[in-house]
Amino acid sequence: MTAHFDTALSKGTLESGDALTPRFNEDGLIACVAVEADTGEILMLAWMNAEALQMTIESGTAHYWSRSRQCLWKKGETSGQIQTVRRMRIDCDQDAIVIDVTVGGDGGACHTGKRSCFYRDIELGGADATRARLVTNAR
Repeated sequence: MTAHFDTALSKGTLESGDALTPRFNEDGLIACVAVEADTGEILMLAWMNAEALQMTIESGTAHYWSRSRQCLWKKGETSGQIQTVRRMRIDCDQDAIVIDVTVGGDGGACHTGKRSCFYRDIELGGADATRARLVTNAR
């Protein structure tokens, strides 16, 4: 399956038009943030190529592109943490996506076993940002 999305003809149609014209980066990818639909909790950031985006739209199940494995990846296929998409949004210049999902299995999203990949806070206000500490949050 080879997916192809049209390119916006102008900045106006990109930002205000009703056509999906995603702007993939130089690697052919677009960032996608998965958010738990009922709570608004940020679960993960992943990447989609055109095929993953197409499969997600058509199936209603989140698909991503694994940069480390260089292959298409249906989230939860082995873990049971299937992400069912309830809503899909794209930002103003169509280079980032947010999906609201419900998660199957144990409800987790992170490969570490945590519910969210964003389980650490960065301490703010230090004199040297390059030495900022990470603190595990309660989520």
